[in-house]
Amino acid sequence: MSSVSPYSAQHVTSIYRRLLRLSLNWTVRRDIWRKQALEIRAKFDANKSITNPREIRALIMEGERQLAINRHPDPYIPPSRPGASGINVDNIGSKYERNVPPRLDNPIDGDY
Repeated sequence: MSSVSPYSAQHVTSIYRRLLRLSLNWTVRRDIWRKQALEIRAKFDANKSITNPREIRALIMEGERQLAINRHPDPYIPPSRPGASGINVDNIGSKYERNVPPRLDNPIDGDY
């Protein structure tokens, strides 16, 4: 029987990175997020010497479970990325167009 885990280091790294991104979705302020990132890193560092495949599998399942439980319903997307969070500038128009009421095609009694 091989002592190699069925989960690769890439899988663990992927969970780590996704947990960091997930925590950033919930905390946009970097100073608060940094503390959370250090806590996540400490948890991963505490378990990096585990070699028992069953324990590794349990830890990976726990990481995946945390990702599923804490998933953000409206994740933060930086303004420079497609589908960015916030205002869609393309649909706003100029600052003058935003303040004009909608135009009526058929004037109502007395409106010209």
